[in-house]
Amino acid sequence: YVALWISIIIIIGLVIIVSFILRGLRDPENPGFWGKYYGNIFDAANVYVKVPSKKINENKAGNIVVSAHLDSKSQSFRTRWRVLLYKIWLFSGIFLGVFFGLYIVLFFQPYQIPNIIIELGVWIPTILISFTNVLLMNLNTHNKSPGALDNASGMAIVFELSSYFRNHPLNNFNIWFCQYDVEEQGTMGSRVFVNNHEDQFEKGKIFQINFDMISCRGSKRNRLEYLKSYGIFPRRKVAPLLGKYFEEAAREEDIEIYGFHLTTGAHTDSVPYHQRNYDSIDLGTRAASKYSHTKRDTPDKVDPKVLKEACLLTRRVIKNLDNNFHNLDFEN
Repeated sequence: YVALWISIIIIIGLVIIVSFILRGLRDPENPGFWGKYYGNIFDAANVYVKVPSKKINENKAGNIVVSAHLDSKSQSFRTRWRVLLYKIWLFSGIFLGVFFGLYIVLFFQPYQIPNIIIELGVWIPTILISFTNVLLMNLNTHNKSPGALDNASGMAIVFELSSYFRNHPLNNFNIWFCQYDVEEQGTMGSRVFVNNHEDQFEKGKIFQINFDMISCRGSKRNRLEYLKSYGIFPRRKVAPLLGKYFEEAAREEDIEIYGFHLTTGAHTDSVPYHQRNYDSIDLGTRAASKYSHTKRDTPDKVDPKVLKEACLLTRRVIKNLDNNFHNLDFEN
């Protein structure tokens, strides 16, 4: 009984620690007590412009936010390896919880399950979690990345679209062109932007289109993609309405776009929009994760053809949203 209760106390302690960590990650833009008195605080700035609607009063018009982040960073591991480590950590934790629960049940109600299965089910995830924790603890952040794919590619699209819509404002929507800062440190730039402008946004008439790591020249999957669903079970669709608009625009423009699923690791500037149940979509190229956050993220990896396709599709989507403005309540 002593070993059992010690194990339970350790698990409870770990749960408490993880809950505090998750609580701190919920609002990273708020330094809190520890950040204010024991951390380092740096100045950062978002860069954005608003093009008001031309037919409806801008206070009554809808809002479309076209965004990318302007900061970059490099890390000890590539993005794809970091995501893989998170997945191993996550699924190992789930398996550990299941087998530890079985261990407790079998302790009080013996069933015919070989002890070796329970022992392997507990020890293997424990070893994997410990291994990934050691690697993630050594995930140092630097700024050696040129930041071409992540995220000058997204910034270029925002600049290009802003140059077009500056001269072609929408009838029913204000359109914002935003370059968020501090995305790499917890999406703080977009969080502050939404906090400061939330009173101007109406659910059902606010849409965000976010660009992050567009194209990857030389890759077999050098193409435009969007995050379609997220999570383990059940898979949660994160962009049902805007995904439909982009797929319709792809048919109209004869351009291919692919939806994809992520189990974990999707922390982009769409997070504060999704937290408020606003319609938001992330466009990117998963293959770019091979080079992002490394010194190999250089301009030669960016494919202008894919960037142009992203501009054409997004322009079509924005115009279609504007034309369907009065039907949006029904679509939502």
